Amino acid sequence: MRKVLWFISGLAAFLAIAWLAGIRILVVQPIGALPDGATIILYGPRALAFVDSPDAFCMRHQGEVTLLCRGVTLGAIGKNATVLVRLPYIQPLYWLTGAPDVSG
Repeated sequence: MRKVLWFISGLAAFLAIAWLAGIRILVVQPIGALPDGATIILYGPRALAFVDSPDAFCMRHQGEVTLLCRGVTLGAIGKNATVLVRLPYIQPLYWLTGAPDVSG
């Protein structure tokens, strides 16, 4: 039981330090321009939540998801962030963003 508590404490500390350092996880749902989607670990964009998506960002700031908002958000993030790791689309992380499922 103590090992589990140490693991959870260590994981929480690691995630807090990563967030404070400016590391974010961006999850891009599969869309026309990116049919397989993507999960990207970034450094720099402090306006994002720790696990975020362009769709969730648009919902928070515009109240709806549009192709224009998605494109502008991805473009702004691309200018202001350093990509650390590119991964395949991870749907459970997308669900954590709180974005609506607007696929298909």
